Amino acid sequence: MKGDRVEIVIDAGGSTRTYDIVATRAGRRVETTHGRGVVEVTEVTRGGTAIRTARFMAGRVLALVEHPAPRPAEDDDAPVLPLRASA
Repeated sequence: MKGDRVEIVIDAGGSTRTYDIVATRAGRRVETTHGRGVVEVTEVTRGGTAIRTARFMAGRVLALVEHPAPRPAEDDDAPVLPLRASA
């Protein structure tokens, strides 16, 4: 969804670097995959076409944080109840 964002922090040899991948238009989403020592973050269209891709060595990734776009509450959403301490 437009506004979804993934923030990646990597070790750059003595310092850190931060990268953001953002779903820039309506109907696009950000997908994250990892395997074989590589973390890949891709902005994808509704049809599955990759618009832009960022690849990082998994050993260098310090943090990967997904920030979903704020979504309004629907009328049928159940209210969230606070947790109670058990006896």
